[in-house]
Amino acid sequence: METMEKRKFKYVVLLISLLIFMFFVFAFCIGFGSVKIDLKEVVHIIFNKGAFDPTNRDIVMDIRLPRALATLIGGAALALSGLLLQIFFKNPIVEPYVLGISSGATLFVALIMIGGITLGFESHSPYILVLGAFLGALLVMMLVVAFAMKVRDIVTLLVIGIMVGYICSAVTNMLVAFADHERLYGFVMWTKGSFSGFTWNNIKVLMSVGIPMIIGSFFVVKPLNAFLMGEEYAKSMGVDIKKFRLIIILIASILTAVVTAFTGPIAFIGLAVPHISRLIFRTSDNRILIPGTVIMGAIVTSFCDLISRTIFAPIELPISSITSFIGAPIVIYLILKRRASL
Repeated sequence: METMEKRKFKYVVLLISLLIFMFFVFAFCIGFGSVKIDLKEVVHIIFNKGAFDPTNRDIVMDIRLPRALATLIGGAALALSGLLLQIFFKNPIVEPYVLGISSGATLFVALIMIGGITLGFESHSPYILVLGAFLGALLVMMLVVAFAMKVRDIVTLLVIGIMVGYICSAVTNMLVAFADHERLYGFVMWTKGSFSGFTWNNIKVLMSVGIPMIIGSFFVVKPLNAFLMGEEYAKSMGVDIKKFRLIIILIASILTAVVTAFTGPIAFIGLAVPHISRLIFRTSDNRILIPGTVIMGAIVTSFCDLISRTIFAPIELPISSITSFIGAPIVIYLILKRRASL
């Protein structure tokens, strides 16, 4: 039998290996593209030391580095949000996209970009988009949770979440029908899902909101592990269930909103990556799953973004089309595996 110490050591080694791998993926995403830049030159540019081409510096510092950082943080946030919701609803096929949270965020962003709602601000700054996306995601999530307290059947709850998403999409489509061409074009490009066009100001918002939420999730590891054993067990361990639910809702909604506000809806990262982490680590212990999912979300999203912008360059594919190729087979596999186990 494998001892607990050996198992923990194995998990730590695996996490460190994934971190190192993530670093190389990060460097590769910066150097690879229509203009290939040597890794050594990339390092010189980032640390502003050594010889480098000024044009390559502009490409790295103004375009690729912000985008690479955005894929790492955004992917980690979406994957973690999916993991938290799967634990919360005790269902392996739950994610923000399925439950309509992304649709709620999309609706409120549409109200801002198409409807001209400024939420009291003078201009459409990135902060307004984040606030609007957060409000939309939070309202839908609270609505789903309200139904969850009355409906015990998880399939019924998922159907309700999907229907709420359809309602949000219907209202969004109505706004699109009455929108002028200029505003409509910007919104349509946003809905396709992309990490292109990230600026350092966007990165500051993403990091200032996303990173604290990711760090905050590590402080709810023990309640999450207790919750896996059921609400009654969690209560016996001293977990305040109402407070716990609110914290999970807030973290998941904020993580979804801050990414969706800048990239548009990105499917399957929140659904597939937690399962990839479970397959790799072979554990349900959130002390391992949370950091593992964060790292895997960053890696998978970076790879998908790299593929989306290079496979048919100079044409860039919507990133959701790439993530779906990864996520859909995993969902099919899980469904077949569950049917086989019955």
